[in-house]
Amino acid sequence: MPRSQPIIAIDGPSGSGKSTVSKMLARRLGYVYLDTGAMYRCVGLLALRQGLDPLSDEALSPVLDGLAIRFELGDGETQKVFCNDQEVTLEIRRPEVSQAASKASSRPLVREKLVAMQRKMGARGGVVMEGRDIGTNVFPHADFKFFVTASAVERARRRFLELQARGDRTTYEDVLADQLERDKRDSERELNPLIQAPDAILIDTSNMSIDTVVEALAAVVEDRFRTC
Repeated sequence: MPRSQPIIAIDGPSGSGKSTVSKMLARRLGYVYLDTGAMYRCVGLLALRQGLDPLSDEALSPVLDGLAIRFELGDGETQKVFCNDQEVTLEIRRPEVSQAASKASSRPLVREKLVAMQRKMGARGGVVMEGRDIGTNVFPHADFKFFVTASAVERARRRFLELQARGDRTTYEDVLADQLERDKRDSERELNPLIQAPDAILIDTSNMSIDTVVEALAAVVEDRFRTC
């Protein structure tokens, strides 16, 4: 089915700024924003709550049966995340949930289930979808692909400040170690690892403001899609 509006895929590692950029870009263009990472976090959260091994397909199978995830716009730039009709917006951002989500995302059963959900959500276009394998696996024929990254030190700094603002007493060193571990797992997993699609535009946000990044991406989309 032809689309009147594009699918925009934004991939990149944790702390690169891709979530904030994706939300702002979607708002700028009037498109729907879909945070696929939040979907894997929901699975990780349920695994933690139920004491399940996030690396076991057998253990996670009951969690995936009937799994329902939805997003709702909140106040300002906030997007609320609901898992099985319970709001989990803040809870899924805890460091331990991040680790469980990274482990669960390596499981074929989990990826099969969530990728099917993601493709259904974004099929009509007019969507900015961000994650780690959107441009390489979920929508390899996306109209626009961006790979948003930043240095490991800068990404850890951003994450540390974010956690501090929430009252988390973790140290910068712990945040950096946690991030490097997750980067390694995400980029080396056998199934759909975190890599830049060959046709994706690389954006290094290490020394760029969020507004500058959004303007750059919006310019690409607005200039090219008008001529499609």
